[in-house]
Amino acid sequence: MTARDAEVVVVGAGLAGLAAALRLTAAGRAVRVLEASDAPGGRMRSDRVDGFTVDRGFQVLLAGYPELQRVGPPADLDLRPFVRGALLRDARGLHLVADPRSAPTGAAGLVTAPLGGPVGLAALGAYLAGVVLGPADRIRRGHDVELRTALARHGVRGAPVEHLLRPFLQGVLLERDLTTSSRFVELVLRSFARGPAGVPAHGMGALPDGLAARLPAGTIEYGRRVEAVRPGAVDVADEGTRRAEAVIVAADPVTAARLLGLRAPAMHAVTTVWHALPAPPTRRAVIALDTEGGPVANSVVMTNAAPAYSPDRRALVASSVLAPEPPPDRLLRATLARIWGVGTTGWSEVAVTRVPAALPALPGGSPLRKPVRLTEGLYVAGDHRDTPSSQGALVSGRRAADAYLAGR
Repeated sequence: MTARDAEVVVVGAGLAGLAAALRLTAAGRAVRVLEASDAPGGRMRSDRVDGFTVDRGFQVLLAGYPELQRVGPPADLDLRPFVRGALLRDARGLHLVADPRSAPTGAAGLVTAPLGGPVGLAALGAYLAGVVLGPADRIRRGHDVELRTALARHGVRGAPVEHLLRPFLQGVLLERDLTTSSRFVELVLRSFARGPAGVPAHGMGALPDGLAARLPAGTIEYGRRVEAVRPGAVDVADEGTRRAEAVIVAADPVTAARLLGLRAPAMHAVTTVWHALPAPPTRRAVIALDTEGGPVANSVVMTNAAPAYSPDRRALVASSVLAPEPPPDRLLRATLARIWGVGTTGWSEVAVTRVPAALPALPGGSPLRKPVRLTEGLYVAGDHRDTPSSQGALVSGRRAADAYLAGR
């Protein structure tokens, strides 16, 4: 197949573009994926820095995502799970609050952690039980509001929100105010409860790498920067125009909006600082949260879950802030020392990953899905067309491919 024999050109080899290409090739269509960088994955990439595995921001893969199961995770993904819960610090120390199926001692943390009295905990438990045990269709069909409004309607307020839900969810949603769509958050909470959340043994990039390896050889062309698109054609830098029956734009949300003349979604930023240290501050593979509202959204010892992230016996800690830049080093270290209860003098900075446009915002009241067919011969895919997650990216790619197949 030559470059111009493709029936469909896909712009971008992130999760959405890979999902579209896999669906189309499975249907017997000739596909070319044009990727501007040197590897697949988009925002889900892993780099090697001094032998350490450094993801582009702290990310986890939820095995309970339905679309991941539909696509089928790569056989060699080797997902290394984290405990389904969190460490919360107060003046008495670190408290583990966790699903007892993941950590049998985690239930005790509901009593010892700074989560308020039994009334507030009962409201939180009732809300989470309804989300996890009820039918998913009820959530999808429900009236969508900001998450903070939904929590208040269920009587979930005070310490359970400020010391657990807000610190935990800000690392998932990349926003502190809980203004994200309640329906989306509830679907994410279901996925957390219904399957392990973790990282592949050798980095998050293993997922797009594995999906890309399923495509026929030569399907993805790297170093191909698309400068303009229109129905059935793309303009490639230093090359010219390529034509096909259809074009699926699966670039990142900002680039896709520029290419298609659409309004760019608001984007949330995250910066992750990676430290190597002689010994981990905990042996648990669990995220630590700041209950005092400091600059660090979360911190986690990556090597407790996935030892291969380190090239030697040192621990690797990833700490994330919801900003385009990290705070001053002195403030960051002081915050990490308070969260973990250990000194940080021996912590050596490995890398800082800045992702200024990490996730598209999905405010309360937003549709969970947006159209993927723009006009005949032109389609769009990405987590900005579904939900801001790997689940949304994979679904949108399949939807765009199916829209093309249905229209032929």
